[in-house]
Amino acid sequence: QVQLVESGGGLVQAGGSLRLSCAASGSIFSINVMAWYRRAPGKQRELVARITNGGTTNYADSVMGRFTISRDNAKNTVWLQMNSLKPEDTNVYYCNAEMSTTRFGTLYNYWGQGTQVTVSS
Repeated sequence: QVQLVESGGGLVQAGGSLRLSCAASGSIFSINVMAWYRRAPGKQRELVARITNGGTTNYADSVMGRFTISRDNAKNTVWLQMNSLKPEDTNVYYCNAEMSTTRFGTLYNYWGQGTQVTVSS
């Protein structure tokens, strides 16, 4: 089965940086879009950044200029470089991948279990 495993979360002071990683494994034919979402207690899940298999990126307004998403198609891995972190960035971050497991197969969304990011004042 397909699995997404995140890593890189932790505790950092405001103004610091963290780098999140997400590696997909299993029966993967191709990955279309990879993305990072976040969800704070009492709030809806929000899109942080996304990247297509062609390298086109999109970012939430709140992280524009501070976060950078990148991917390595050969390794089925996506990263989120987070700079100039703010306490408001404290959240659980989830990796998402839209992929097919066979040629001409249906595209499905797969999710990681989440990694905690805490930014102190």
